[in-house]
Amino acid sequence: MQATLNTLTEAELGIARSTEPEALAELDEDALLELHDRVRRARKNYLGQYRRQAAATVEDVGGRGKAYAQNQRARDKAEVFEMALARVSTALAKAARRAAADLKAERLAAARSAIPAPRSAPQAEAAADTSADPRPPRKSSGRVKRDASDIATGKRNQARRDSR
Repeated sequence: MQATLNTLTEAELGIARSTEPEALAELDEDALLELHDRVRRARKNYLGQYRRQAAATVEDVGGRGKAYAQNQRARDKAEVFEMALARVSTALAKAARRAAADLKAERLAAARSAIPAPRSAPQAEAAADTSADPRPPRKSSGRVKRDASDIATGKRNQARRDSR
């Protein structure tokens, strides 16, 4: 792995170093998204390069087994960026979960502060309010026609099967 890192250019090495755990800990979610995109593009570049070189080498040497060893450097570079992408994806998922939990806590706090004090209501009224659906389903002519069409289609299909 270290030998592969030594073969990377400065730009590639910069991308690989920015995916180390210490560097990832300092980034927020937006910065992680941008880094994820950069690493994904680098990985895609080397993966495509590896595949093209491997396909060309197979024709020259006459078999995939013989061509496998000749493309080791490109395969190693693709693997370096694959592992880097995995690290960034994991850090991004953690940041997203953390942001979602913070947002949920903020919303719950806002909802709790916006709830008015409970008023005293008779038990019968409270029971009636909980069972009533605030939005009853709407029946429109279009819905009725579509239901009828679905039923007719089902009956036609069943009749076709029964006649066989």
